[in-house]
Amino acid sequence: MLTLTENAATAVKTIIARGAETETAGLRIHGSDDPAQGFALTVAAAPETSDAIVDESGARVFLDTDAATALDNQVLDAEVDEAGAVHFALAMKR
Repeated sequence: MLTLTENAATAVKTIIARGAETETAGLRIHGSDDPAQGFALTVAAAPETSDAIVDESGARVFLDTDAATALDNQVLDAEVDEAGAVHFALAMKR
């Protein structure tokens, strides 16, 4: 299952706080089963019925079926640039 670094958890919580008004909200990762093609990230009020849910330190991430499969054994990290933009990156678990 996907895990989050502390930086990613903080970034997810910040994004959700800005874009959602419900306690069930989370960042939804969806798209292709090929990580090289990338994934879409959206703020969702709640997970879809078939989504896997990652909840780390209060940061909720919803993964569609393809994303859950492709991102298994991955770690999501984040950094914020000088302009305040968040950049996410993936790495294999060690």
